[in-house]
Amino acid sequence: MPDRTIKLLRELVSIDSVNPSLVPGGSGENEIAHAILNVMRTAGLDVEITEVAPGRPNVVAVLEGRGPGRSLMLCGHTDTVGVQGMESPFDPVERDGQLYGRGSQDMKGGVAAMLCAAADLASSGGLSSGRLIVAAIADEEHGSLGAQALVKDWRADGAVVTEPTDLKVAVGHKGFSWIEITTEGRAAHGSRPHEGRDAIFRMGRVLGRLEKLDCELQQRRPHPIQGTASLHASIVGGGRELSTYPDHCVLQVERRTTSEEPDGVALVEIQTMLAALKLEDQEFGYSTRLILDRPPFETPAQHELPQLLLEAVRRIGRKTDRGGVSFWTDAAFLSAAGIPTVVFGPGGNGLHSLNEYVRVAEVLACRDALIELARSFCR
Repeated sequence: MPDRTIKLLRELVSIDSVNPSLVPGGSGENEIAHAILNVMRTAGLDVEITEVAPGRPNVVAVLEGRGPGRSLMLCGHTDTVGVQGMESPFDPVERDGQLYGRGSQDMKGGVAAMLCAAADLASSGGLSSGRLIVAAIADEEHGSLGAQALVKDWRADGAVVTEPTDLKVAVGHKGFSWIEITTEGRAAHGSRPHEGRDAIFRMGRVLGRLEKLDCELQQRRPHPIQGTASLHASIVGGGRELSTYPDHCVLQVERRTTSEEPDGVALVEIQTMLAALKLEDQEFGYSTRLILDRPPFETPAQHELPQLLLEAVRRIGRKTDRGGVSFWTDAAFLSAAGIPTVVFGPGGNGLHSLNEYVRVAEVLACRDALIELARSFCR
């Protein structure tokens, strides 16, 4: 008989919850949200479901302690990236201690762990004090609509986002900015160079300056948790046909940011760079816009939440440490809303790839550590 946490994980993986903002026609989070709603209601928690966009709900469940105390939030997203090229993305297969399927690691393993931690607490007498909040939220893989809606209505004294960290207690990660740059040219027949202006050549100047900036960023003193800032060119395109001077070229870049940098630094850097190119060549035409901006995250240095979680993991017989993670998470929104947060969840491999899996033993360990943490934190 499989452990009920792994049984729930298999059920969650079998539900198509591809983010429709990433993949047109994606199923979204409605079906998985209602499955989670039923699990939490069956466990005896108070549950509410709220749409953050049509057909895309958050589910929040609450386990009240028998007396006053601190509140702990467990938070995870229910959407996944797309499944193109995967043979059986929603047919979970367990092999050699690993469970395969879309979302198994990112992050239905963590979601199953936090749901079953709450259910196990409820079935074993509940909390003596405090409050446990369990939030299963939408849209982390695109615009984080779920996290932004969550922090408008809910507060906690501490939070754990159960993204995959290989059971490391993560106390920080970088932010990022997505920026679009357009260089302007003038269309003309390829045989008439005096009439044309090559927008792609002009973008070449931009790319050279951006590469230099990235080298400078990565040579700076690293943030102790988040590492160094970085920059890369993500998508570029322009031109019409071979015999025509290109009248435009569009580049989209990603700039990873740290807590030691000022807000809005990425756009300011690029605007300053483009203005310098304009001074060098008055015919250099350009425009730029910010597509998306997400803050970095760092747990307050003296907060006891990371230490309590480290101790909880060790009490269940697991080794762990604290550090940062490379990827961005909704922890940044919780932290920005004043909720001290850590990231902690089961590991695996194949994030966003064709062969995604989560380690089954780490899902169970995550669940057990969250139970221990809730009992020690909610007092």
